[in-house]
Amino acid sequence: MFNNKSYNVLILNIGDILTKALLILLLLLLSACSSKPQKQIVISTNQWIGYAPLFYAYETGKLDPLNIKIVTSVSLAEAADLYSIGKADMVTTTQHEFNVLKQTTHDIKAVILIDRSNGGDMILSNRTLEALKKSTRIDAYLEVDSINQEILLDFLKKNAISKEKINFINKDQRQIQDVKNDPEKAILIATYTPYEIALKNKNFREVASTKDINSIIVIDALCARDTLVKNEKQRLIQLKKVIDKAITTIEANPKASYKIISKYFSHVSYKEYRHSLSLIKWINKPSQELLEYIQQYGYKKDDIIL
Repeated sequence: MFNNKSYNVLILNIGDILTKALLILLLLLLSACSSKPQKQIVISTNQWIGYAPLFYAYETGKLDPLNIKIVTSVSLAEAADLYSIGKADMVTTTQHEFNVLKQTTHDIKAVILIDRSNGGDMILSNRTLEALKKSTRIDAYLEVDSINQEILLDFLKKNAISKEKINFINKDQRQIQDVKNDPEKAILIATYTPYEIALKNKNFREVASTKDINSIIVIDALCARDTLVKNEKQRLIQLKKVIDKAITTIEANPKASYKIISKYFSHVSYKEYRHSLSLIKWINKPSQELLEYIQQYGYKKDDIIL
């Protein structure tokens, strides 16, 4: 039989056990709350060579710890549309798509600069420049409401080719690369790498590119709504570091990166992949001069993660 002393000790022990159990349960609950999975961030992008670092980071699992996913489209406009209708939290854009989105989504910000085109956007034709000037009708294929349009209009203006004789045909890049070279028609094509490869194989020739167009500098950036930037600033900083490392890897070992991400650039050989990379400049570590310059495109230098 228990005496009173033993009984009191037993009660105390049970009390201690219950207290410890409650503390452990509380700690587990707090731990569960603090380790709540991050909300997934979806990035909408298109198959432009300048976004190779994103594809590489995604395919090698570097975005998994950040719970970031990418979805790809075949056109600039489609990628922007997915973002606009809420199917993506972030989007890759040139300054054209950025400003179009800004008109409808006023809090959008460019937060990570990736690359600028250095010949990667171009105008192709099956006619010489002189022949184009003499043509009475020209079929022009492009992604309407994209940077393609700005580049094409700039080309027409500089070469005194009237818009009145242009038949503008809106297609995405996958459709554009299937355009037939009809010798009976004067054709202009606004495209970008690596889609130009298939077209050049059909004897379309380059008549202008961002390498020699000084009036337009095409900037590619990763953008997001202001609310996401405020709520996920640390995650975006980590994303920037992942992109930086991917760029370093692609530069140091392009062949290895090609094997991992070539599926994003269908039917492109390793040689063509290397050539496409030569048509862009990485600006993930921008100079102060560039940060000042791009403000004319609507970007704010203080929004850019360095």
